[in-house]
Amino acid sequence: MNFAAYKPAMMTLLKKLVETESPTYDKAAVNRMGAIVAREASKLGASIEVIPKKTVGDQVVARWGSGPGGFFLIGHIDTVFPVGTLGMMPFYEKDDKTYGPGVLDMKAGVVVMLQTIIALQESGKMPKRPITMFFNTDEETGSYLSRKIVKKLARDIALTLVFEPSENLDGSLHTWRKGTGKFHLRVQGRAAHSGGAHQKGLNAIEELSHHIVRVQGLTNYDKGTTINIGSIQGGRAINIVPAFAEADGDIRILQVDEYKRVENVIRNLQPVLPDAVIATECILNRPPMPFDAIMEATFDKATGIAAAEGLEIIAGGSGSASDANFVAEMGIPVLDGMGAVGEGFHSESEYILTNSMIERLQLTTALLRDW
Repeated sequence: MNFAAYKPAMMTLLKKLVETESPTYDKAAVNRMGAIVAREASKLGASIEVIPKKTVGDQVVARWGSGPGGFFLIGHIDTVFPVGTLGMMPFYEKDDKTYGPGVLDMKAGVVVMLQTIIALQESGKMPKRPITMFFNTDEETGSYLSRKIVKKLARDIALTLVFEPSENLDGSLHTWRKGTGKFHLRVQGRAAHSGGAHQKGLNAIEELSHHIVRVQGLTNYDKGTTINIGSIQGGRAINIVPAFAEADGDIRILQVDEYKRVENVIRNLQPVLPDAVIATECILNRPPMPFDAIMEATFDKATGIAAAEGLEIIAGGSGSASDANFVAEMGIPVLDGMGAVGEGFHSESEYILTNSMIERLQLTTALLRDW
């Protein structure tokens, strides 16, 4: 097949998607994106299910065929860029690169998903297995409102493909990802005048500082565990002993046991200063996606299919998480990073290598045709 012939149509759709700004927190904006992908999938013969959500965009499911043992393709249509970003960061092409808010993460991946159906249909190679696509609307904020539907749709699936961008310019697929968690520390002290009654106060910032050092020290690079205190607040003025202080942090782990170790310390923190009170919260958002036996077998099979197509795929990994983490936890074969290749996602310099969409289209078509 001449996959390059699809490039003009793919670029036209990509431009439409990028210029339809869709930040997670703007439900109406994300729904406009959802309407476009639903319409495009419907034109290709999909049955469409729209799952209403109160606070984020309505989720869209597109299906071709039915029954167990099919393919599950996951993308998200929300971005981190607020409406109006296009004014400073327009969609444009230059030197084999395409720029724009969300072009890499992950509107190019959505284009690949939809174009794959066209390639399969036009070649007469639509698989007998059913194909289900899920367009998530809150991935950028942790998939808290979508994880249940991801797990439900992933049941009895032969292969899941996730169209997050490759985070490396070599185009490597994500065959492992770290799990992600977060925590919150809040300290209550006692306010007092910093000059006239300093000894009567209990400095909540001082108390919090002890715990920040303790928790940050739980980082273990050898085991792939990192802790990042990313935000702290406390106090009102320099002449008041602060009565409160709080901090929020990020957890990244390769092993569930490491999360349990970190969680145990955080949940059992005890005050250092007399009469101080500390409250903690700690949650695991996404479990780790390890390079285990299932992943190794999945990647090996994909490598063989790609090689027969004249393509080489590379195994890689990421310290970030995606919806693939939920699927991997279920023991279902999954390949991630199937979207475009580029750099600068979540930044003003976000871009894709334009032709990487064509390469991903060829790979995805081969996987669904020959799996």
